[in-house]
Amino acid sequence: MGQKINPLGFRLGTTQSHHSLWFAQPKNYSEGLQEDQKIRNCIKNYVQKNMRIYSGVEGIAQIEIQKRIDLIQVIIYIGFPKLLIENRPQRIEELQMNVQKEINCVNRKLNIAIRRIANPYGHPNILAEFIAGQLKNRVSFRKAMKKAIELTEQADTKGIQVQIAGRIDGKEIARVEWIREGRVPLQTIGAKIDYCSYTVRTIYGVLGIKIWIFVDEEK
Repeated sequence: MGQKINPLGFRLGTTQSHHSLWFAQPKNYSEGLQEDQKIRNCIKNYVQKNMRIYSGVEGIAQIEIQKRIDLIQVIIYIGFPKLLIENRPQRIEELQMNVQKEINCVNRKLNIAIRRIANPYGHPNILAEFIAGQLKNRVSFRKAMKKAIELTEQADTKGIQVQIAGRIDGKEIARVEWIREGRVPLQTIGAKIDYCSYTVRTIYGVLGIKIWIFVDEEK
């Protein structure tokens, strides 16, 4: 059996950079890590509650956190920012207040910025949310996977692999189904590959979705 490694961790320092940038002493490291997790969860929950349903996709591609002594800078890369900001420009301030309450940062300033992604469906997180929405609506998993691949082709990527595991279509026995289009060179460190794993709760049980997208290759 091939030993599978997380494609993002495997490429750190070459084509991939960290999603959190800060430094802490060893004894404070775990606190900083938990704080990051709280910030990410708080933002995701807020977006879930306040976004109008748009084909079941929240549209958060990634959340970057940069910490300094007196400042926490959070950058949210989002596919459909209109849905979050539309009608209510004060939503970002409200989100900022929520996160501040959650992490209880007294002597540090929190700054949240929203950046739009040019091709939302070229990002695995947004694609996984799309597939999850389809599966919850009881669309056939093959149809959902093919539709996702069509969407990525429009986003100008070089290859994609989608894998769904669990009680697919409510069958008694869990299985793994996957589909690949184009090239996905997981062994090549110079290849920029975006990856995400996503769990979706259906009425039959939990399904796992994994998506690998081959974006570009460093010459």
